[in-house]
Amino acid sequence: MPRIQSSTDLRNNYNDISNFCRESREPVFITKNGQGDLAVMSMEMFEMLSGKLELYNLLDEGRVAAKAGRKRPYADVFSDIEQELAGGNNGKI
Repeated sequence: MPRIQSSTDLRNNYNDISNFCRESREPVFITKNGQGDLAVMSMEMFEMLSGKLELYNLLDEGRVAAKAGRKRPYADVFSDIEQELAGGNNGKI
């Protein structure tokens, strides 16, 4: 069940809301004049969600590229990754 608080609650009970977000790893939805206004979450959760969004975008780029025929054999890709990890990036990645 989502936690909903007013903007006044945020102003008056910031520490409680901050602790809830960090401990529960859940957002708090803030209302202003009875209407939804903000979603507040911990930095940890924000970074996790941002990372997921970035990953989804990269996966979608790969899907679009594959659909357009821009593919490489996986052995070549893994070879390039191994080279990069070893410090010998040849500019292919």
